[in-house]
Amino acid sequence: MDKNQLGVQYMQEGNWEEAAKSFNEAIEENPNDPVAYINFGNVLSAVGDDEKALKFYQKAIEIDENSAAAYYSIGNLLFSKDLFNEAKNMFETAMKKGLNTSDNFFMLGLTLVQLNQGRFALPYLQRSVELNETDAEARFQYGLCLAQLELIDESMVQFTKCIELDPNHSDAYYNLGVSYAFKENGQKAIEMFNKALDIQPDHLLAGHAKKLIESNH
Repeated sequence: MDKNQLGVQYMQEGNWEEAAKSFNEAIEENPNDPVAYINFGNVLSAVGDDEKALKFYQKAIEIDENSAAAYYSIGNLLFSKDLFNEAKNMFETAMKKGLNTSDNFFMLGLTLVQLNQGRFALPYLQRSVELNETDAEARFQYGLCLAQLELIDESMVQFTKCIELDPNHSDAYYNLGVSYAFKENGQKAIEMFNKALDIQPDHLLAGHAKKLIESNH
């Protein structure tokens, strides 16, 4: 197994020290391989050293300006710092460089939602779900985006699928409840709010929404 694969395996196990060691050896063995720099950057980012991580991503791009994964990783870093415009540019660049993964579409969609560009976000979130049908969080965010655009029936389909994939997704139950309330089905709405509260007793929004409906009945 090559050093990069080994490092990735260590990363999946959460063994950052061994992962860093493997990627470092990969860089020493092949200093012109952008992948090792990206991987090393991902380790640094995972342990919270974003500044150093950024240098490794930039080094990967220096070596190969088409290192799509480096742009994606920089995008994640910027997103975590709420620099959404800059993050959007990075995810778009990653896409132009050929990174057509569900993760990249998901993050680009999420960034556009943060920039209040829900209509633009929608196709990316949809594509993300198409490419990875078992990603509960992508389903949830796609549903949320649909709901914000008042596409209630379509959003309910996604929230329902999200719950099938992750039965403990309290926010998906809450949003389903809101959708039922919107459709004036108070009984179903309360049922969903109760489910959300079963999973997360301190779900303030669900608790509040439930009281609101009960007081109107």
